[in-house]
Amino acid sequence: MTRFASFSEFYPFYLSEHSNRMCRRMHFIGSSLVVTIAVFAVVTGQLRWLWLIPVAGYGFAWIGHYVYQKNQPATFKHPLYSLQGDWVMYGHMLRGKLQF
Repeated sequence: MTRFASFSEFYPFYLSEHSNRMCRRMHFIGSSLVVTIAVFAVVTGQLRWLWLIPVAGYGFAWIGHYVYQKNQPATFKHPLYSLQGDWVMYGHMLRGKLQF
């Protein structure tokens, strides 16, 4: 397993593991659902919906990896950096710095 000294060292590897546009799109959909579910649960006070967050987030991401990217998600070997990478990549896609 490759070790990374920092997130800035990890992120280029993370992006290489998400080179397929459909994989990135699946991540974007999953992350958008995570935000939507969290806001809905908090605003309505229906916290029982929060269990859907990992299903939506990981479900769409893993479909992107196994169906489109044809690789194993980095979260299995680098869980914290991968979670951070998901949100940095999401922000880059929202701001147009990364194509999706």
